[in-house]
Amino acid sequence: MRALCWTDTGQIAVRQVPDPELRNGHDAIVRVRQSATCGGDLPLLAGRAPYLADGDVLGHEFLGEVVTVGPQVRRHRVGDRVVVSSTVACGSCWQCRSGAPWCCDNGNPAPEASELAYGHPVPGAFGRPTATGGFAGGHAEYVRVPYADVGAYRIPDQVSDDRALFAADAAPAGWLAAELGGVRTGSVVAVWGAGAVGQLTARAAGMLGADRVIVIDPRDDRLRMARRHTDAETIDPRHADVPAELRERTGGRGPDVCVEAVGPAWDGRPRSLADRFTDAAERPPAVREAVHVCRKGGTVVVLGEYAGYVDTFPLGAVGAKGLRVRGVRQHGARHVPTLLERMARDELRTEHLATHRLPLEEGARGYALFRDRRDGCVRAVFSPDLPPAG
Repeated sequence: MRALCWTDTGQIAVRQVPDPELRNGHDAIVRVRQSATCGGDLPLLAGRAPYLADGDVLGHEFLGEVVTVGPQVRRHRVGDRVVVSSTVACGSCWQCRSGAPWCCDNGNPAPEASELAYGHPVPGAFGRPTATGGFAGGHAEYVRVPYADVGAYRIPDQVSDDRALFAADAAPAGWLAAELGGVRTGSVVAVWGAGAVGQLTARAAGMLGADRVIVIDPRDDRLRMARRHTDAETIDPRHADVPAELRERTGGRGPDVCVEAVGPAWDGRPRSLADRFTDAAERPPAVREAVHVCRKGGTVVVLGEYAGYVDTFPLGAVGAKGLRVRGVRQHGARHVPTLLERMARDELRTEHLATHRLPLEEGARGYALFRDRRDGCVRAVFSPDLPPAG
């Protein structure tokens, strides 16, 4: 089959790779109809992810049609149209039974690397290096889905592929961020980043009753999209002092919930010496800004992926202000069914986020558009069924 792979030259390219096969009775094989780029993939493309090997298949946000099921799969049949959660959970360990499938103990078949890095193994994920427990990703014609009864969800007939695709990762990530942030009626929420995850975080906050949602991003096209599709207020950091503006809009108190939603750092301000001598991949300016501006007793939620240690973090402000800091690693078991129902009722629309549609063969170009935010790209969507251009 064809798949978009990492190569030993440090580039990505479509290759012929072996077709996936069932490995145990809980597996299903899904024929991919659509897959999407994601900000979580960019560290891989930049070569900042350890253990990435030649031939690793990328992509963790996808949907498709079930073509084979293992004998222990109960929820799915051949022909079902399903969206697949980006991370892998078993559904039966202590963490899953406790309602936290994003902390699953069994979803990672090679936990040693993450246990060494983080103190505990983290769940597996599609499109991640095999040496760190990842599974072959969705930028391919077919994907093996482990624990299919837990991680794959039948799409209602009235929900299009374009809409359902974002239930794989971006929509549940945004919903979980709003939920863990404690968003409720009357909350004021600030979101750093107006990409797909940021917009869906803002939408989730509004649906949970937030009184005001404010999105921060230095891109005009994304800010327009956020205003149109989430009813959020916006701030462009190129033309405003973000902390001062947020204090002004909240009567000096600061937002109740601040979410770092993979927002791009604004490079137009002077950097400290610590910034200049710290790897840019591990400098979280949006997180620092969120901590400083969040109201006393508020909550900061971190959606971005950071591989290791982060210096110059304002830990003193966290303690002095009594903040709660929550990290989010989404898994759809708690949210995808509800989100699909909301999509079916037309309460949640996501198809506008698929700004570029390309055949799988043009994956490298799609990721370049997405990485550089060229041509108004919010997400590039690949389909193996689309013929190559030309």
